[in-house]
Amino acid sequence: MPHIAPTQIPQQAFDWYDDYAHGDIDRRTFLSRLGSLSVAGLTLGAVTSALTPNYALAEQVSFNDEDIKGTYQEFESPKGHGKGRGYLVVPSKMTSKAPAVLVVHENRGLNPYVRDVARRLAKQGFIAFAPDALFPLGGYPGNDDDGRAMQRSMDSEKIDHDFKAAASYLKQHASTTGKLGVVGFCFGGYVSNMLAAATPELIDAAVPFYGTPAKGNLVKNVKAPILLQFAENDKRVNATWPEYEATLKANDVKYKAHFYPNTQHGFHNDSTSRYDPKAAELAWSRTLAFFKLHLA
Repeated sequence: MPHIAPTQIPQQAFDWYDDYAHGDIDRRTFLSRLGSLSVAGLTLGAVTSALTPNYALAEQVSFNDEDIKGTYQEFESPKGHGKGRGYLVVPSKMTSKAPAVLVVHENRGLNPYVRDVARRLAKQGFIAFAPDALFPLGGYPGNDDDGRAMQRSMDSEKIDHDFKAAASYLKQHASTTGKLGVVGFCFGGYVSNMLAAATPELIDAAVPFYGTPAKGNLVKNVKAPILLQFAENDKRVNATWPEYEATLKANDVKYKAHFYPNTQHGFHNDSTSRYDPKAAELAWSRTLAFFKLHLA
């Protein structure tokens, strides 16, 4: 199937995919709407394929890379689902303790893209841990549609507690310095904001990518420096920012927000046509610099 550039896909199609990815419409409705578009020279199958993830494109750091070592580790989560499990990646040639970063997936479990993000962090000298919210149901099932349905079926409050427990596990890990950052994407962006607010004693720096803020009055508890990454074409998430920013200002939180021009929600995910290489590289370089500054 030929490669499709993001500029070839109408904004409406991206918006419908966002609705579908967040459970606002089902797959049949999504495909029906795509079929109503007139896109010169492109078939429905080509557009659908371009919008949905191809994880063969997402590996920037091999799981066999000699500079890192990845294992799966379980942790206790008494207020969540009892136990959690995640992908722990450490630099293979550590001579001293290292700062840690919790990596939080989107709303469909620990897919290959997010595991790769954990490996990218370990390549930069961090200890990275990427929990899988779907572990109580057997883990990420190998495809996003089933993963999305599985995560939607779960108790969201228990999922939040599982990520709090994961943060505590990583903060106390014997190989870390005790400094802990969190980065997350979409749902993981929400979790990054939530953890900064709900567990300020654990989080030393947070980087939410296109994530909504913590719910209710909890948002007032954010203490750690926060770097917020937004896509320009992301009405759903961006609508929450003015009130969130006002709260951060009122509470003297150190923050910086970046809006990346002409980008879509999910622009950092290199497995779909929403990926914007320049914006993703810039956002990631800012993320690394932010963690190196605040977790040193």
